[in-house]
Parts: sequence; C-alpha cells; structure tokens
Amino acid sequence: MRLTEKPERLRSLLRLVIPGVVLAYASSAHAADVTLGIIGPHEYDLPVDFKPFNVLVQYGDGNAAGSTYNSLGQRQAHGGSHTWAGMTKYVHFRSFEAIPHVGFAFELIQSESYTLANGTNYGGLGPTIVGPAAWFKPNAHSTLGIQTFMQTPQGTRDATSPQYWSNISSLIFDYEWKHFSFDGDAGTVVGSTKHVKNAHSYSPGVVFYTNLRFSWKATKKLEPFVAFDWQNVKGTYDNTAKHYLDDSNSRESTLGLGLMYNVSKHFSITGRYSHSLEARNTPETNAYYLKLVYLW
Repeated sequence: MRLTEKPERLRSLLRLVIPGVVLAYASSAHAADVTLGIIGPHEYDLPVDFKPFNVLVQYGDGNAAGSTYNSLGQRQAHGGSHTWAGMTKYVHFRSFEAIPHVGFAFELIQSESYTLANGTNYGGLGPTIVGPAAWFKPNAHSTLGIQTFMQTPQGTRDATSPQYWSNISSLIFDYEWKHFSFDGDAGTVVGSTKHVKNAHSYSPGVVFYTNLRFSWKATKKLEPFVAFDWQNVKGTYDNTAKHYLDDSNSRESTLGLGLMYNVSKHFSITGRYSHSLEARNTPETNAYYLKLVYLW
C-alpha cells in the first residue's frame, strides 16, 4: 500500500514508531525498567513501498520503586528509589525502489534521566542511541523485521554514563485482526568491556528481553491494551578479580494496562501503568509511561 494512494494511512502511521531503549545505562543489576518497556500497541505495524516521512517522539516514564526484590525473589520494603526518564527521538522512514516490499528506518535518540534515592538526587542527559531497522510483510495483516542500535558510553555526568558501548538488537513482529492487534519484540543487549581509570574492568552481563502488547480497537480514536514485559540480566564479571559480582544477575516480569488515544491523523498520546509480577535482584516496577508522537 502506497501512502500517496491512501492518505488515511497516516492515522495508522502514528502507531508505527520503532522504539528506542529505556535508559540502559542504569546498572544492570539494579535497572528499574525492562529494556524497550516503553513501546505501545502497533509499535511494529509498519508499512512497505511508501514515500519517505519523518516522526518525532517524546517518551517519558516514572518509577516509584519503594521496594526491591532480593536474590530469592522476596519483596523487601527498602532500597528503592524514584526515577524519571525520558527519550527524545527522531525517526526517518523510507523505502527503496531497488528493494521492493521492504521498509527501512533510521533513529537518533537522546536519553534523559533524574533519580531521587537515599536523600540524594541527580539527573542529566544519558547516552545517545542510534541505529537502523528493516522489515517486510509476510501478508497484508502481519509485519516481521529486525532492529539494531548502538548506545554511546557517555552522558553529561558520571551517574548517567555507562562508560561502555552496547548494542541492542531484537526481532520485531506485528499481527492485525479487525478488532484486535498483537505485536512485540524479543532481543538482547550486549556491552563492551567497561574500563575506568584506576579501577577494575568489568564485562557487563548480557541482557535478554521481550515486550508484548495486545490491544482492542474499541474505536478509531481509543485503543485499550495489555502489556507484558520480561527481562533477564546475566551477572557482571570482574575481569581484574576474575569473578562475578555478588547478586549482579537479575530478572523481572511486569504486567500493565494502557490506552492509546489518536488525537488527530498527525498526533497521538499513549499512557500506561505497569507493576512487577516477580523479580530477582532489582527494584520493583511501579511505573507509569507516556508517549507522544508527531508525524509529518
């Protein structure tokens, strides 16, 4: 389907933004969010054979983690924090006549964060994230593709800097019914060795994650949805001392409810609340999410 042939397709394109990573510079054992947990319904309901267009997205989420989970999966009412995170993202979508029936996108993402914990607070810009995505449609109702992003090692301050490069890659999919939609992703985050002057070097644990969204097309403007997110983080290895850090591995699964509101054919708002189902070695998820999309 070509955009020039059916302009009403712009409405659905408000849902088509490839998601970025949710501030993966947090310590892997203490990250307060699942990678790509910000995605909404129809995130991968992507077109092929279209003219180039652009999308600007602002993501935001806040997590009031009053409790943490220990290595046995027990919820403990201490050690939590309040975090606020954001991502400002520009995406350029295009297709090529030489590669028919395949869509492409390139993203430039700037992350932001603010943390309040143990009587202290800090914030600033985090790493910059860049990368492409490509997809095709096995049939008129489905989409299948891949995305890969590189995350830089530096933010505006040490507390918002991972100090190592990382790659975030995942398979993406979407399937559309008349009144329902199901889409999501599954992937990994792999980091380079972390070197800090006058300190030990570390190998970050590999992250495995998946994000699933099931929505009900109640009306043309309103779409309630259910969100499930899961993440497993391998332990961090101390290359200098030659052992894994204690309790540096973690895992978490969360469940949430949300609503997408298509304000107009160029603008949409998506909100959601999610909470931990179970976890190990991580603050609980008690989080709300907001996504604003503008298309031109």
